[in-house]
Amino acid sequence: MLLRLGADCARAKNRHGKINDVPTFSFPEARECVLRTVREARRLPATETVTLAEAWGRVLAEDIRADRDSPAVARSVRDGYAVRAIDLPGELAVIGEVRAGENYTGQVGPRQAVEIMTGAPVPAGADAVIMVEQTTRQGDRVFYDRSAEPHQFVNPQGCEAARGEAVLHAGKRLDYSDVAMLAAFGRSDAKVFQKISVAILPTGDEIVDVDEQPLEFQVRNSNAWSLAAQVARAGAEPQMLPVARDTLDHTREQVEKGLLSDLLLLSGGVSAGKYDVVEKVLAGLGATFWFDRVLIQPGQPLVFGSARGKFFFGLPGNPSSTMVTFEIFARAAIELLSGETQPALHMPYAHLTQEFHHRPGLTRFLPARLSVDGAEVTPVPWHGSGDVPALTRANCYLVADPHRAEYPRGELIRVLLK
Repeated sequence: MLLRLGADCARAKNRHGKINDVPTFSFPEARECVLRTVREARRLPATETVTLAEAWGRVLAEDIRADRDSPAVARSVRDGYAVRAIDLPGELAVIGEVRAGENYTGQVGPRQAVEIMTGAPVPAGADAVIMVEQTTRQGDRVFYDRSAEPHQFVNPQGCEAARGEAVLHAGKRLDYSDVAMLAAFGRSDAKVFQKISVAILPTGDEIVDVDEQPLEFQVRNSNAWSLAAQVARAGAEPQMLPVARDTLDHTREQVEKGLLSDLLLLSGGVSAGKYDVVEKVLAGLGATFWFDRVLIQPGQPLVFGSARGKFFFGLPGNPSSTMVTFEIFARAAIELLSGETQPALHMPYAHLTQEFHHRPGLTRFLPARLSVDGAEVTPVPWHGSGDVPALTRANCYLVADPHRAEYPRGELIRVLLK
């Protein structure tokens, strides 16, 4: 997926060595940089046709149009009686019944009613439906002591969608209601964009395989697996690469393999340490960097750029840093490269169950638990970016504003769902 390079967010640099002049962004600035840069440069993936059973979670590559009016006829939205509004209040003669899946062949005349079920077509002559629980019936007579408005409890023909109307648009990631829409309008298959491939490259001499017994100064390769899960959840195909060791030659070899995919995610090696060689390798490959630091915690040393026509993210190596920066930046890039038109980052508000404070200056994403009803959030104690057990106890991150230090109990604060 080649890029039309040239879009920039600020002072993007192409340097052969450690980069020094790349801007530092706030969280909103960095996200906007990613969205704008990827949107301007992307080329959409090839398409394929999938069945309804395979459509969920895929990005639509065509507009879907209604093959008939919806509803095809005026229908009732309540159980009750189809009537003429002008006849009410009063007593009416019940002349028949109609249920969903049937069509009443007669006509409702003056002071007449037809018993009707939810979803059934409204008989000719009737212009309203009254609810059964508001009526009194004796034999074939029904009494209604209220007035009625024309069209009450009636969905007119075509009120949901008109024949030929575009009901789904290309660039929409299909959810379960969209699959229902496809089926409702006679589509047993749909054209979607092919899934993009995302290379995942962990870096660092301290990393060992998951099934190895690490020495006390080593860590297992957990970041690659969490990223693979996040990539798959974002709708792309994760491609796991071997760990890049802390040498220029080996890191360059693995980075070049990663740039064969549609997007490259590197984990670790982007700090200022002596053996953090990722930025040097990328710069040596002619990379353009848009930023290499964002004013957030966790995840400040975050690199975003492109090399050889592919975008890459250099994600920090601590687990929560990797997870958070993927969700708020890399996920949006994957969604755009996959063909989506409007990547969204949902951060609703919830009430704090306890007082919270932090040092202002950074947007902080800290582990927390959201209540079942989503109304309240409680910070989860943690011991820094490497505290994976704390992350597993959390189901969201509370999002602390960089310009505000104190939040009293009960105050609204944004949350980012895991």
